[in-house]
Amino acid sequence: MLSLAFALNHMTAPQLSLADFFRLAASLHAPRVEIRNDISGNAILDGTSANEVKRLASENDVSIISINALQQFNHWSATRAAEAETLAAYCSGSGSKALVLVADNSGQAFDSATRIANATEALQGLVPILRKFGIIGLVECLGFESCSLRSKKEAVAAIDRANGRDVLRLTHDTFHHHLAGEPDLFPELTGLVHISGVDDPAIAVGDMRDSHRVLVGPKDRLDNVGQIAALRAGGYAGPLSFEPFAEELRHLADPAGAVRQSMTFITESLKARAA
Repeated sequence: MLSLAFALNHMTAPQLSLADFFRLAASLHAPRVEIRNDISGNAILDGTSANEVKRLASENDVSIISINALQQFNHWSATRAAEAETLAAYCSGSGSKALVLVADNSGQAFDSATRIANATEALQGLVPILRKFGIIGLVECLGFESCSLRSKKEAVAAIDRANGRDVLRLTHDTFHHHLAGEPDLFPELTGLVHISGVDDPAIAVGDMRDSHRVLVGPKDRLDNVGQIAALRAGGYAGPLSFEPFAEELRHLADPAGAVRQSMTFITESLKARAA
């Protein structure tokens, strides 16, 4: 029996309130959720307290695996440090296990040594904060050419230079991994996998954006199934968190049915691959 630890990022159904989102996850028997700090009119931006989030999670029997995210983590400053402290405290108070750390995507071009140095400086600042609040930092490289940290190999170098393996892991995003074209996977250092597909046959890889990201299905161009299989073969057994961004998903009549269909596709495809 193939057992997959499916999870839901709130971006899967951002039109739902936090309580309804938690109920959706519970109904899908995927009781692992990621909440966000960038959904207007919803928690966290609407001022919902960490205690209230923790209460809602407990009431619906779901666990919060991460808060998504500290943006531009690799441009460290006093402002970024204060933001990290606030988010880490919210993580701790809400019962979240981790904080996603997203690299800057503003188009600044640096050489590899500078990218690693910038990420190292930031992680050296983040490590004591993460230790203080007892949470994990999930470093996420973005595959866009405009991103200041595209390579997980460089992220791992920064993690090691910051002596942070006790509190730092990688986020493997199947969309960004495909865009970056990086062969390295690092399953032993992966703490979270984000899954989404791109179906549009006309869009060039270099032109793929978040707006093209849908639920994973038979038309997927990103080889989600292959990526998941390779990560699992390397020892990864953690959450596979749905994180699609396409506008059409906000208007689904039956979001539970759509997610369930994607779960079935992934599970059956992995079974067939292993047969």
